[in-house]
Amino acid sequence: MLIQIVEDDRALSDGIRLALREPELAFTQNTNIRQAKQTFEQEKPELLILDVNLPDGSGYDYLEWVRERSRIPVLMLTANDMEMDEVKGLSLGADDYMTKPFSIAVLRARIQGLRRRLGEKRDNAYHEDGFSFDFENLKFFINGREIFLSVNEQRLLRLLVENRGRILTREVLTDRIWGDGEYVDENALSVTVRRLRAKLDDREEHGSCIQTVYGQGYLWKSRG
Repeated sequence: MLIQIVEDDRALSDGIRLALREPELAFTQNTNIRQAKQTFEQEKPELLILDVNLPDGSGYDYLEWVRERSRIPVLMLTANDMEMDEVKGLSLGADDYMTKPFSIAVLRARIQGLRRRLGEKRDNAYHEDGFSFDFENLKFFINGREIFLSVNEQRLLRLLVENRGRILTREVLTDRIWGDGEYVDENALSVTVRRLRAKLDDREEHGSCIQTVYGQGYLWKSRG
């Protein structure tokens, strides 16, 4: 994971980097908004630690700029301890907010919390074989082209992707998709599978990711 630190106090920035240092973490450090934007576009950080008072503008402005491009977790650091400052940061899309001076132990705990939340969000997404499925925000793309799925198609796709490599029986899929006790036509699942395959441009004769296991059910198999 790459963490971007935007803080004009170099000693504090270095201290944050050293306090958070772990083998799986990398850091990029910027002291102003101009540098931060260049770094963001080139390096694509996955988490942002952002000071409010910067030499060439407000961290709030940079936060708005980031939020137009990404939903990465953002922790704001500031010497401003007024309640309205915290409210402003959170309303602009910050995930957490700490005032200076702060405890390094608390900072470390806050960052760990944001990383856990990021991991949970990733569990709600699938990016492979040209597919990009965001089940949290209900956004679905194939090679950058957005497709639109019905509620039942979304449920079917999520079940298959979350259980990729495992055969899900027709009974299990039917119960999980329509499990409200109402009568479901026996062909409903076949129709939903056929429509989903068509929208994924994923015809079986071309090596479908949605594979039929005759006499059992269906499974999602990556093409790679």
